[in-house]
Amino acid sequence: MQLLPDPVRRLAAWCAVILLVAGVVYVGILLCAHLRAAVVPVLLALLGTALLGPFHRRLVKARVNRSVAAGLTCVAVVAVVGGAVYIVVAALIDSGDQIIASLRDAARGLAEHFGAAGTSLDDMAANARELLGRFGGTAASGVISGVSVVGETIAIAVLALLLVFFFLRDSDRATGTLRALAPHGTADTLEAMARRAYRAVEGFMRGTTFIAFIDAVCITVGLLILDVPGAVGLGALVFVGAYIPYLGAFISGAVAVLVALADRGFVIALWVLGVVLAVQVLEGHVLQPMIQSRTVRMHPAAVMLAITAGASVAGILGMLLAVPLTAAAFGVLHELRARYETPPEPEQLET
Repeated sequence: MQLLPDPVRRLAAWCAVILLVAGVVYVGILLCAHLRAAVVPVLLALLGTALLGPFHRRLVKARVNRSVAAGLTCVAVVAVVGGAVYIVVAALIDSGDQIIASLRDAARGLAEHFGAAGTSLDDMAANARELLGRFGGTAASGVISGVSVVGETIAIAVLALLLVFFFLRDSDRATGTLRALAPHGTADTLEAMARRAYRAVEGFMRGTTFIAFIDAVCITVGLLILDVPGAVGLGALVFVGAYIPYLGAFISGAVAVLVALADRGFVIALWVLGVVLAVQVLEGHVLQPMIQSRTVRMHPAAVMLAITAGASVAGILGMLLAVPLTAAAFGVLHELRARYETPPEPEQLET
């Protein structure tokens, strides 16, 4: 005689599974937090490998030695990233004063129009600095531990670049190593899950980079036509912000509108807002469905929850890593569902 009915027993089983998975995830997050000096370069290297894998495979197909191909890929990355950083930094240096001055004028105008009695611009600036200081300390505490930001950033970048070289060079051995480490009878399932997760991350990185480039070019051209100061720097901000879905586009677009409002007036600010919204509509309804249609596509609510969780765990770096890791997790879930989903019985098909 059963003490509990079947629906209650199934609910209890699902609750036990959910609690077990949540406990494992929590312990994994704690371990990653304690080992962040090694985990962060590995994650960045995996993202870089997913992005650069097609270029490396083309070199290998052209009968270039795998080590030489991996070295050439890393050199190309250093050259491209270094050139892009130089262009962005130079643009921000040239237009940074204009952007800051325009934002200050916009803040002053908003304070005069909407400010409460007894609230001065200096008070608002002091409060903003205090909030930024608190947020910066909270975000940096998950990544920095007793060393300078610049030093740790350089160390992480160098280690990640070296790991990218080894991951690209030895990528042909990854499947054999994974199958050798898999428990008996699970090698095929584990390999399929790993391939699906890697394809999801690879598609996300390639698609996001291409979409970010198109967004930055379109918005920069629009800002140049409207004669908004610091157009190149604002375009660079749009490109970087595109790697944080939804939130990055909102922040970079708001900055562009505020700069236009302060320097060019209300009408030009409306035109800039129209350009930003048009680019976002183009991205959401054309670019993303067309470019990322073959990868795991996530609901916006899932993306926002992932970004929030990543920010709470590792600050800004967690926001950058949250979405591709969530895409990999969705890929694994899709593979498991495809493998273990019970097919409908013939009687159900007939009805």
